[in-house]
Amino acid sequence: MAEFDLSKLGEYREHNQLEAKKAKGGFPGSFWETYSAFANTDGGIILLGVREEKDGRLVPEDVDAEKLEKDFWNMVNNRQKISANIVTRNMVKIEPIDGKNILVVRVPRAERAARPVYVGTDPKSGTYRRNHEGDYHCSLDEMSLMFRDAAYVTQDAKVLDKMDMTVFCKDTVKGYRNFFRSTHTNHLWNNEDDEMFLRKIGAIGIGEDGKYHPTAAGLLMFGYEYEITREFPNYFLDYQENRSLGATRWTDRIVSTSGDWSGNVFDFVIEALRRMQQGLKVPFVLKGNLRVDDTPIHKLLREAITNACVHADFYGRQGLVIQKSEDGYCLSNPGTVRISISDAIEGGISDPRNGIMLKIFSLIEFGERAGSGLSGICKGWEKVYHTPVTIEETHKDGVDRTVLTLSTGGNEQDVKAMLELYSYLIDTPEPQSESQNDQETTQTNPKSDQKTVNEPQKEANGTQNEVQEVQKSQDVPQKLLEAVRMNPKITKAALSELFGVSSSTLKRWMKANDIVWVGHSKTGQWKILLPK
Repeated sequence: MAEFDLSKLGEYREHNQLEAKKAKGGFPGSFWETYSAFANTDGGIILLGVREEKDGRLVPEDVDAEKLEKDFWNMVNNRQKISANIVTRNMVKIEPIDGKNILVVRVPRAERAARPVYVGTDPKSGTYRRNHEGDYHCSLDEMSLMFRDAAYVTQDAKVLDKMDMTVFCKDTVKGYRNFFRSTHTNHLWNNEDDEMFLRKIGAIGIGEDGKYHPTAAGLLMFGYEYEITREFPNYFLDYQENRSLGATRWTDRIVSTSGDWSGNVFDFVIEALRRMQQGLKVPFVLKGNLRVDDTPIHKLLREAITNACVHADFYGRQGLVIQKSEDGYCLSNPGTVRISISDAIEGGISDPRNGIMLKIFSLIEFGERAGSGLSGICKGWEKVYHTPVTIEETHKDGVDRTVLTLSTGGNEQDVKAMLELYSYLIDTPEPQSESQNDQETTQTNPKSDQKTVNEPQKEANGTQNEVQEVQKSQDVPQKLLEAVRMNPKITKAALSELFGVSSSTLKRWMKANDIVWVGHSKTGQWKILLPK
């Protein structure tokens, strides 16, 4: 709720968090519409006994403030008048100004369990929100979202009794488990079968029939798109790269409806994130004798896309859209932030809309569970690019959306600033940077300009120079590490041919040198585990 200095009343104008009412004829009935609107948006201050002049100035009126205060307390506790009393005694005060008394009511943003706050007894007709034009009546979609968010259990914990394990894409589950193994090498869950593993991460649960069924989180993360839309009819994921302003052209695009990949959230995040991170500068930093390619900006983008997913209202209209351009990134998800934006940016409070999904992501080190995600994104981006992050909630055509904009402002990455963000450096040579090579081997559909995900990968052979460089080394493990570093998507067949060994020998080499395949079987890549 905005700060307000009553002694400067004449300098204020009505805005998104300030409303003045003359109240000359007694307690105004329109008060409760504003009360509902402030409670369901970001809070605000209502001044009773203040009129608005034609030029917008606020001027105190001569009213009986004591009677207005008494009437307020009588009505705010009447459930026929308003659905909830969310104010305390110190939020309602009679204040003197220019020799006149006015009533100041500070209405906080209601806790999500109390929303929607509505006038009268019917939420469909009595629920309001606030925008720059004033109080407006909520759409059915907006009201329904508030009711869903009011539940103490997040909406993605729902067990879908009418579905079974066949809704899951086996390749996606396998890819996720590879990620899990790479971050939890000796975890006991690695020995579980898929059903028990999915149960422990929250992707399936026990239904009313006593059998395992997918949770909403499990369906979203690992299901096929055509199965997901059975539960979430408006589900849609969209990644756009270099879209032309005012046109429908782009240099690269991924959509969940294409039918040539699973269409689920996990595969989308992995593939979209890979594209988002292409072209980032990678300072030369070593941990032990291995180069660290996972820079703070790589982690920041991972946090940003995870944040968009775990706060998205997948039951709502319109989908999740990620846009990459020369000026940065824009991530837009359906639904508003469940706490105030100021609290989210400040950090320390975590209230995701999809709590189980956040758990699943955090188990592979995607996403913060400490409420510091957005705060870290803002601080890290501003330090490296010297431009502020913007986050806003929009309410266009009755549809709530949250938009996170990471603009470079035309600036290059500040490599020195980025090096300061490494919290795990062991060896730090003189700061130098290089553009991360685009090692993607993506085919283009001849029937369309857009690239597709999970199409058969071309044989990932390095250039002749790369092969010669590898072959110069006399140490086989080092040669193997160099080959994987130069082309993380190189196939096992290509590696076997390069070194002239069998697939079983190659497998032993990989295990001995802590090299694992992470992600989808077709779109993933090799990862060299850092020494513990």
